[in-house]
Amino acid sequence: MRASESNQDYPFAVTNTAAALLDAAGTVLAWTPAAEALLGRRSAEVCGRPAQDLLADARTWEAVLAQGRRGRAAPGRAGPDGPEGPGGPEGSGSRQHSGGWEGRATLRHGSGGELEIGFRVIPLHGADGGPPGRAARCLVLGAPLALVARWRQDHAFTQELFLQGRVGLAVFDQDLRLLRTNTHLLPYTGVPVDLYGRRLADFLWAEDARTIEDRLREVLHDGTPLIGFSTTVRTLDDPRGGRIVTIQAFRLQEPDTQPLGVAAVFTDVTAHERARGRLDLLYRATGALGGSLSVLRTVEDLVEVLAPAFGDCAAVDLAETVLTGGEPPADGPGTPPLIRMAVADTEPEALRTGTTTRFPGAPGGVGAPEERCRGELVTGLGDRTGGDAVPEWAAAVPGAHSAMTAPLCARGVRFGRLTIWRTGDTAPLERDDLALLEEIAARAAVAVDNARRYTKERRTAVGLQRSLLPPATSEKPAVEAAGLYLPADADSGVGGDWFDVIPLSSARVALVVGDVAGHGLHATAMMGRLRSAVRAMADLELEPEELLAHVDDMVVQVASEAETDDPDDADAGLPLPGGPAGATCLYAVYDPVTRTCVMASAGHPPPAVVAPDGSVTYVELSPGPPLGVGGWPFEPVEVGLPPGSVLALYTDGLIERGEGDVDEGMHDLAERLRRADVAGRPLREARHDIVEGLPPGRLRDDVTLLLARTRVVDAGSLATWMLDADPAVVADARHLVLAQLTAWDLDELSFSTELIVSELVTNAIRHAGGPVRLRLIRADSLTCEVSDSSNTQPRMRRARNSEEGGRGLYIVAQLSHRWGSRYTMGGKTVWSEQHLPHL
Repeated sequence: MRASESNQDYPFAVTNTAAALLDAAGTVLAWTPAAEALLGRRSAEVCGRPAQDLLADARTWEAVLAQGRRGRAAPGRAGPDGPEGPGGPEGSGSRQHSGGWEGRATLRHGSGGELEIGFRVIPLHGADGGPPGRAARCLVLGAPLALVARWRQDHAFTQELFLQGRVGLAVFDQDLRLLRTNTHLLPYTGVPVDLYGRRLADFLWAEDARTIEDRLREVLHDGTPLIGFSTTVRTLDDPRGGRIVTIQAFRLQEPDTQPLGVAAVFTDVTAHERARGRLDLLYRATGALGGSLSVLRTVEDLVEVLAPAFGDCAAVDLAETVLTGGEPPADGPGTPPLIRMAVADTEPEALRTGTTTRFPGAPGGVGAPEERCRGELVTGLGDRTGGDAVPEWAAAVPGAHSAMTAPLCARGVRFGRLTIWRTGDTAPLERDDLALLEEIAARAAVAVDNARRYTKERRTAVGLQRSLLPPATSEKPAVEAAGLYLPADADSGVGGDWFDVIPLSSARVALVVGDVAGHGLHATAMMGRLRSAVRAMADLELEPEELLAHVDDMVVQVASEAETDDPDDADAGLPLPGGPAGATCLYAVYDPVTRTCVMASAGHPPPAVVAPDGSVTYVELSPGPPLGVGGWPFEPVEVGLPPGSVLALYTDGLIERGEGDVDEGMHDLAERLRRADVAGRPLREARHDIVEGLPPGRLRDDVTLLLARTRVVDAGSLATWMLDADPAVVADARHLVLAQLTAWDLDELSFSTELIVSELVTNAIRHAGGPVRLRLIRADSLTCEVSDSSNTQPRMRRARNSEEGGRGLYIVAQLSHRWGSRYTMGGKTVWSEQHLPHL
């Protein structure tokens, strides 16, 4: 026999087989060339000799023959196609076949060595005219024992492959027609029992069959094995869902390497893929739940993940109180229905958001926890007759064949429901799907509860902040003002932005915009403290740079107090959140008489000025450090403003939105101011146009905008006199004031104003000396000012009954709506305001 690599077929095949012809006595009659090559013995050397002489040990002849006798005594032993093969000790067994038997023996090679072979004895009945039924001769076929063992192992392996049922096995010819399969190739509905000669397209969807055949054709053409190719197969009879299979394929070749066909192994991995898909879906759903602190955005992100990955339609229904931060009421007859908050993929009329829905049980906290948090699965919706009750929630999607719902339950409280529907040819929902939905719903409930709590805190902070802000619009003699505040999104939290319009003496007004670092209740509380401090110091009539210096000292003290708090002090309560206590602030004072504005900045961006012609410029400020740094001066800047100019004060949230640098944001703000036409429109309307286009609820930082259109006090409403430091001029001052009030038709204020002027001018001449300036300003109130060169502030005191003097300022205070004094560059000014009579 020639045992070459190109001939690995059945070892006892006729072609190139080592064979010997023996007579009834065991004498070798013929010896083939293949036998000569196998044993290294020539035909002339072997023929005519007993076969026993070929054994390595002639004494084992009887043992070799005994293999044939045992084989004939056991007719039930497996044939050559059975699984039993050679093995064990020499002569330990044989294989009986129809008309012959098999065994093994050790022969002497012509080189002197030993060769273990497997052989097959084929009786030749009736040869040489012998009687029928008796073998006169026999043909002995031989091959190396290792080759015989390998062939038998390969044959047994192949046979077992086609008998096992764990994976599908198929052999295709060159035209990709099925030649042989095991019984479990594709054990699905719609696969014919007899597959011989069929193509995959005969029983699979054309698309699925084409996908598989394209890959098998590649294997057939280039010989590259196909490994780990996964695809979905659906039969023509049962196309819903289908199964997921992994295909391994390799090419079958003839001995001359010509393609014979393709062998493919089909492994059903549907359960594995579905389990992995469920795990992946749970992972993605968990990620979506952690993306926002907004209740609405949380459930919207969730349903976008679930549809269509988990179902053809997904919806979340919540108790209405959840959106406002409240906790759902307990179960009961008066429990309100749920509100549909989010729908994904399909939106039939019944699933539109905002509709009310009712489920088995309502949100709340009554009943056993396992009962409140259990889901419900409904299948076969399309197969139910009119007598079968279908839950209202399950029938909400037309054409759905299955549906399931699970409550959003956390801390034993139900906040709503998560519902999934499947329609069309998708696989029906199963109990495993319901278990996954309940797990997702449990995680969603925690996320919704956290978002609800944050919403409650944020609403509290926003409400606190809005309560600390002044009215959005105001009318002052100096300006027409309109403010606007937009809180940051739910993820960033409410900040510490504020604006203020503070009336000052002499018809002046202070404009303030500030921004506390950080977000949350701590920033809001700090904002309230800063606004109160600025208002208190503005009442002292300080210059802008002085006021910021005092506020800066206050912030430094607050930060120092926070650092010295004892964390172990149980009486101190909960510690405040950490982080910087600093803030930026812009303080500006506008005088409608001089038509000038003096301002100073503590790290705040400069204001924009919109001229009456609509042009926009920014004030060239030299901003100082933010409040809380300490030790640095602030530089004031004075600018002249034509009547009708608009000052735009803002916080950095309006120019820093993550879309570019600050310069680009300021340029964008200037364009917005021009487009809004703030110079020619009411500011209460223009302010909304300026922030139009900003993403509502998506701001990274608070946005605050304060618009102020300047006004002027015309010359006809202003009267000024310079008086000598002589007590005799007090009477002249009274006459001048009375004449001016008569010209202004304010005779009702003559008596009180005469007394106020008399007391203030007398004090200025008596205690300060030098020239005295007297000024009347008619605006929304009547202001009387007396300025002198002294820096001593007047103080009202309670005079004793025996004292003749000391009652002047008391009289001024009683006659005035308000009064006070302020420092000036040349001394001080004492002022008094009276309400104008209603005309």
